[in-house]
Amino acid sequence: MRPLGAAVGDARLVGVGQAAHGSHDFLALQHRVLRYLVEEKGFRSFVLEAPWSAGLRLDDHLLTGRGDPARIMSEEFQDAYLFMRTREVLDLIRWMRAYNVAHPGDPLRFAGNDSSHVGPELYDRVLDHVRHAHPDLLPTVTRLYRGLRPTLPAGEHMAASLEEPLAVRQEKAARTGRVLELLRARSFAGLTATRGDHLRAVRNAEVVHQVARQNAFDYDDPAEERRALAYRDTVMAENTLWWLRHTGARTVLAAHDGHVYLEGFDPDYPVIQGGLLRRALGDSYRAVGLAFGHGSFNATGTGVAAPRPEDVKVFRSGPAAAGSVELVLDRVGHRNWYLDLRTAPPAVRSWLDHARPKREIGTHWPRDPDRVNLLRSADVLVYLREIRPSRPLLPG
Repeated sequence: MRPLGAAVGDARLVGVGQAAHGSHDFLALQHRVLRYLVEEKGFRSFVLEAPWSAGLRLDDHLLTGRGDPARIMSEEFQDAYLFMRTREVLDLIRWMRAYNVAHPGDPLRFAGNDSSHVGPELYDRVLDHVRHAHPDLLPTVTRLYRGLRPTLPAGEHMAASLEEPLAVRQEKAARTGRVLELLRARSFAGLTATRGDHLRAVRNAEVVHQVARQNAFDYDDPAEERRALAYRDTVMAENTLWWLRHTGARTVLAAHDGHVYLEGFDPDYPVIQGGLLRRALGDSYRAVGLAFGHGSFNATGTGVAAPRPEDVKVFRSGPAAAGSVELVLDRVGHRNWYLDLRTAPPAVRSWLDHARPKREIGTHWPRDPDRVNLLRSADVLVYLREIRPSRPLLPG
């Protein structure tokens, strides 16, 4: 890890990607990088491509020991987030908790930054704050939130929300937006709430609105769907930056390559989180991209819109495509290796500075390779010769 630590330098935020969501090896590498940066470089925070409400519950577990992390993951990581409900992620959380027990005065923190779901407890947190700090607003906020708090399991709620008529989804977003406006207009009440309490409540109300706003796009309109994808990555960047400022801690961000990269490779994603983070933080954000030669991974078949555990299967990649990134990278003599793209020799940088086919596997397979310009997308590249499937966390 030492050469990677040198590449990280004094960066405050390091994004570590995945070239396949359902890979044991990419999740294990994210854990290994976090552990090294915590123990050797003073990092103290981890942000995952997961719901904000899941992050709050897991962060509370890390700080207090309350709750069962496996149960929290089972309740929160549903639908597209199934690929985070794994033994690898649970091992990471258990290591973080053990670290906090051993270092109670210098704890590790955990956050989710995504906008596809918000659990019922986030509504409860906003209402509890209003009840104690701004009781005059309670009737109004209660009315605006009425019927919005999820009552179904996360996956069912996510699917049902998008099946509602567009006008209903837009009306819900208008209500969550109004709550956010009301809280932003208030200052913290000195005797009943601290400034930190107020800022956290406003952030929670904002995340509730982010999810409602994410659901309020017209996904039957291709142009509107592109705007929805841009909104999602914008929100992920905003939530990550808020967490970075709130904790003041050097942080590891774990997400798919497509959310970590500095430049997008998918024309349907006109805005990506990594590019926004670089714009906001400059060289204080480092992007670590991942690639692999061959192997197996978990995914769903194409066309599965709301995956359930039984939809997830093990797939094996085929040979590297002609002219692909992987075809050349696999010729390097080392089995697993990394390269600081910023200091690579000129000939290597020249080869990297072209868009070429590269496997970027999200939740489904098969799919055509994307075209990625590695030099413009990442600061560091990690290559694994072979990958294995992640280990799903089974119920019970």
